[in-house]
Amino acid sequence: MNVFNFFDTHCHIHEPSFPLPADEVVERAATAGVTKLMCVGTSTSDSKDAINFANKSDTIWASVGVHPSAAKELRNKATYKLFASLVKNKKVKAIGECGLDYFYNHTSKEDQEYALRKQFELAAKYNLPMIFHVREAFEDFWKIYDDYPKITGVIHSFTATKKDLNEASKRDLYIGLNGIMTFTKNGDQIEAAREVPLSRLVLETDAPFLTPNPLRGKINEPKNVVLVGDFLSQLRGEHLEQLAIQTTKNAERLFKV
Repeated sequence: MNVFNFFDTHCHIHEPSFPLPADEVVERAATAGVTKLMCVGTSTSDSKDAINFANKSDTIWASVGVHPSAAKELRNKATYKLFASLVKNKKVKAIGECGLDYFYNHTSKEDQEYALRKQFELAAKYNLPMIFHVREAFEDFWKIYDDYPKITGVIHSFTATKKDLNEASKRDLYIGLNGIMTFTKNGDQIEAAREVPLSRLVLETDAPFLTPNPLRGKINEPKNVVLVGDFLSQLRGEHLEQLAIQTTKNAERLFKV
């Protein structure tokens, strides 16, 4: 396989619990052609770790976010103040991972909406895109999103149907696809993946999670975004080089890097 330049727009290799040597993982990614990485925060403390990790390289950036499962922490005024201060760091290029998750019941819907709105407000204040986590909650998500019409962003790990893809397209949002596409048995998800406009598609791994075929059972890492790209190029009938060039341009445009 030829080596092209890819951007892994969503990974968690900065976390202390990441089970592989992170520096080696970054080297393997570069060798495979994955030359740009976005380390995504999921809590205040995790966002600090993402920033610290991104500071090691000119081609790694960070997002700061509070995941729906940690939404309650933003009710604490001191924690929110600390979280908001992180947004000012020059390595921060997005707000998120944030959103709504009704599949799990780790936090109430009220806390999730509160945390999401607080992060929308920060994104608007600092003119940053957002990285959205939405699971079985699109109806409520669109209602909240439409209160902030100037915000752009990406729906991370998109696994919904063409209906929600159309709703995302109306709002000019980007769509993040990952290894799920290589092993899902859901035909609606596959059909939606075919229909994502190339101009709005970005690639991700969500490493260390969601390892794509044929590496299921192994720890996921950014180099595997190439496997996601290869699968999608065949699924969509696009040359891998074309897919790599355009999805990287999309990510650079989204995150202003």
